[in-house]
Amino acid sequence: MAAEDLEWERSKISNQDMNLLKKLGFTKKENALRFPKEESYPSPPIKYRVSFVDHLIRGLSPPIHEFLRGLLFVYGLQLHQLTPNSILHVSIFITLCECFLRVHPNWALWKRIFCLRRNGSHNVAYNIGGVVICVRPDVEYFDVKFPDSVQGWRKRWLYVHEESSDSVEYNIAPFDGGAKIICRRSWDTEAIEEERKATEALMSRIHELQNTRGKELSGIQITAYFLRIRVQPLQARKNPLWMYASEEDVDRLSKDLPVKDLEKLIRRISSLSKKDTIPSSCRVEPYSGTNALPENHPVLTSLPPLTEGGEVEEWTVVTDDNQGTSRPESEVVGSEKSAASSEKEVDSEATASTHSLPSAVSPGNKRKRDEKSPILAPPKPAHLLPKKLVLLKKPLMKEFIRLGTQFVGYRDHAKKLEANLAEANKRADSLALKLEQSEKARKKVEADAAAVEDLRKRLHDAETSLSDNIAEQSAREKEILSRLQSQSRRFVRKTQQDYDLENPEGDRLLDALSLLEIHGDEAREGLAEARTGLSWIFPYFFTKKEEPTTFTALAKCFNSQEDLGLKLRQEGLKVGVEGTITLVADSQQDVDWARVGDTKELETKRWQSLIKAAKPNSKKILAYLGCKPTPTPSSSKSEVK
Repeated sequence: MAAEDLEWERSKISNQDMNLLKKLGFTKKENALRFPKEESYPSPPIKYRVSFVDHLIRGLSPPIHEFLRGLLFVYGLQLHQLTPNSILHVSIFITLCECFLRVHPNWALWKRIFCLRRNGSHNVAYNIGGVVICVRPDVEYFDVKFPDSVQGWRKRWLYVHEESSDSVEYNIAPFDGGAKIICRRSWDTEAIEEERKATEALMSRIHELQNTRGKELSGIQITAYFLRIRVQPLQARKNPLWMYASEEDVDRLSKDLPVKDLEKLIRRISSLSKKDTIPSSCRVEPYSGTNALPENHPVLTSLPPLTEGGEVEEWTVVTDDNQGTSRPESEVVGSEKSAASSEKEVDSEATASTHSLPSAVSPGNKRKRDEKSPILAPPKPAHLLPKKLVLLKKPLMKEFIRLGTQFVGYRDHAKKLEANLAEANKRADSLALKLEQSEKARKKVEADAAAVEDLRKRLHDAETSLSDNIAEQSAREKEILSRLQSQSRRFVRKTQQDYDLENPEGDRLLDALSLLEIHGDEAREGLAEARTGLSWIFPYFFTKKEEPTTFTALAKCFNSQEDLGLKLRQEGLKVGVEGTITLVADSQQDVDWARVGDTKELETKRWQSLIKAAKPNSKKILAYLGCKPTPTPSSSKSEVK
């Protein structure tokens, strides 16, 4: 297996990813997706291409939009060589053009904003995701808030069904997992002067969308918009996004996502945390079926052009080290502008040095001059030529002369390269100084911006809190007024008098109502406590009776003519007597129970003395019987009848 193939391994798509793709509507169309089985290297079926879950959730969907097809062809790339954040860049650009600039995706505008760079780390060039789309260093563009790292995205690959186009050049190239990435001239092609003039109004509109106070548009708002309307920007659609027809739109993949799922998806593809708020709408209303384009609005169309013969010219590569950035999986984003700019200069110098060898060294040029030289006269015989000329005619001398001439040419070329290198070093030092100054200025601006943003946030929080307090106070006042009006109607029926709602001070009815409410609260608390107490003692007085559910019925149980306390003590005494009889019977002693039960013959003092004598052993008796003694209140009434 080639070295470039070592990055591929068995696809690991989780059930959570499968459920997400189902919610997003990718599985709605039959055979639109196919998931790998046991293969560790992609082998897509006919009419299928290799893509990734993280590409799909960032706006990609088959069949692929013609603008992305053109980009892949002009840049000489395969779909798997673009990083997820690069796919999101293209999605945001197409949505920006169609929804906010009122044009089709414009190739000239694209060249003014974006360029391509290699993605690698520690002298290792990636094959999967080896190319990064980034913002040019001199362009002010939307802050997209890309995540620092898209973990594990290379392992979540699958097959997507791709329809063929009428133009062969715009078809996605067949999958080649080991295709070598070559930096091409088209990667850094800038817009020409005519294209810059034609797109100047669009660039001005972008700056206006970014900097209009209170209506600032951000990359997160654009991303949230196309995820919310469920139309994939990178899909070949029947209608542009400015004709979006809400829930009836034919290009929608699924119904609206739940708010929780939408916010979770946006946080997954951006650097927003759980503490950051997700915009529920764009601050600038996008063009759609309900916000139509102005009449007679020109529709500009500019797709990536195809070169003659369908071929793309390549950079001349001197070493593999000058092909790109040294950023790992985290990808190169728009913030890495200075590094991208320096790479451009290095590539240009390497190309110039490779093609600017001196003319004295080129055998081809020498052959062309010999071919064009006219023959003025036939050569003289060797014996008629001077001795020096005879020596010059010898093959060895000719070789020496050729080497000497070549040496002179290389020496002059080396001196020229030294001069160019010295000039490049001066430029590098100057650029380093400017970079340091710009970095200081950037840090200062960021500090000022952070302070302003903090003040703005605190002001917003204060306004929100004040608004909430006003709303709560208003609701409370309405509730009080409603209550007073209700009480007023009640008292009008009873007393034929009304409240003075405008000026209630000194209103006797209102004062009486306040006292009534106070005493009513006290009565309610007393009833509640009484209900609790009666429920607590109910089982002691009524052991075989179920407790009533209402307080009135409960109170009637205790409103009996008999003395319930005496009854409880008598029952307790009865239990004690029965227990004593059981205890005596268990001792197997003969007892004259008739004599014991004849209380008429027993004097009261004698009875009291027997009870007093039994008290020290009462606990032992009860413990033997398995009873727990409970204190009973004393009573002046006799407990023996």
